[in-house]
Amino acid sequence: MPETIQSEKGKTFFIHTFGCQMNLADSGIITALLQQEGYVVTDDEAEAGIILLNTCAVRENAVDRVGHLLQHLYGQKKRDKRLIIGVVGCIPQHQREALFARYPAIDFLAGPDTYRTIPELIAQVQRGGKGAALAFNTAETYDGIEPVRQSAISAFVPVMRGCNNMCAYCVVPFTRGRERSQPFASVIREVQNLAASGYREITLLGQNVNSYHDADSDSNFAALLDAVSREAPEARIRFTTSHPKDISEALVRTIAFRPNICNHIHLPVQSGSTRMLGLMNRGHTIEEYREKIALIRSLIPDVTLSTDIIAGFCGELEEDHQASLALLSDVRFDAAYMFFYSTRPGTLAAKMFEDDVPDALKKRRLQEIIDLQNRISAELFHEAIGTVVEVLAESESRRSSAQLMGRTAGNRAVVFDREGYQPGDVLDVLVTGATSATLIGRPVRTGTYSSVNLR
Repeated sequence: MPETIQSEKGKTFFIHTFGCQMNLADSGIITALLQQEGYVVTDDEAEAGIILLNTCAVRENAVDRVGHLLQHLYGQKKRDKRLIIGVVGCIPQHQREALFARYPAIDFLAGPDTYRTIPELIAQVQRGGKGAALAFNTAETYDGIEPVRQSAISAFVPVMRGCNNMCAYCVVPFTRGRERSQPFASVIREVQNLAASGYREITLLGQNVNSYHDADSDSNFAALLDAVSREAPEARIRFTTSHPKDISEALVRTIAFRPNICNHIHLPVQSGSTRMLGLMNRGHTIEEYREKIALIRSLIPDVTLSTDIIAGFCGELEEDHQASLALLSDVRFDAAYMFFYSTRPGTLAAKMFEDDVPDALKKRRLQEIIDLQNRISAELFHEAIGTVVEVLAESESRRSSAQLMGRTAGNRAVVFDREGYQPGDVLDVLVTGATSATLIGRPVRTGTYSSVNLR
């Protein structure tokens, strides 16, 4: 390959993003930091001289996927000696320099607090070395970095990083460090810029977003959410992820009374058993969780709820599992992220408990949870047939360019006939069919809006 072409390729990069919405937002920050140094992002991995893996350590499955990709990239690296491979995010922060020995394709590592060092790490590799930047920095919020966004319709805005909760099964406190909140004024500036640019949906992000607190202004998350909704009145406002202990009446009232804050709350519970919640170090009982659900539904009658459930955590008995099934039956969540427990090294559970529920039993319990939740979701979605729902069109349907996919304010996916509409339009859709995960419909022409009106 001619030197000039190779040099140009050496300035191009491609990012594989694994895991949560926070990782998607972080990839936008990394892209901005590299572009400031003259690097060029490409959407074709084959054109890239630098390949970054922005990783998630929360689930064993996500870690395994990263390992398989690194094995594949090792073959590419043998064919192209100048190819640079960097692993960033939660896995290197969790497993640290041991990754170099396990995966020889890796040239450098960077943790969630050290993305600003990535250009220097790349330069270090180009000089013939390997590098790692894995220090925690409780002051780092990436304030002042304007992330590069993939969508012109929806934007993620991280408002806090890290977590103080120390749930027994979770690696996040060990991979992302202690909680720190973005300055209130900084969040507002970013939201104002997004509103001025025409974004139709803004999602506030944090590992435990409703524990947000800005010390300078003494503002909590309810105050921030209210201010954001007022600064971007034409946009839908969402947030994720919440912890039950931080759901306050003030926050619920803010959601209820501000018309552009979406009527959907993701509220992870993990188990329906108070005994298991204690072992998980969740900081609340199931009775307290149910009280929060009752509060939410009393103030937001049309709310949709989703949750997380873990099957087979250490010490789980059949009666604990039945309590989880009972909770699902009683609350009737729209959707749930459902997993069986896998030990995450370094967590409190890995240090304190025996992983004593057999895999076969974990999988049986998980399947019962999935079957019940799918049945509930199907019933709830079928109840919507014949109603008219307001939808923000997000993209073409994966199955046909003649259809669009969008979401309701309650976060229900809707596939509908295109009929001349485009992504970014907000319109009314008559629901004519449903699955357990998707509403199906056709536009009602009188319901196209130039502004968002959620209620």
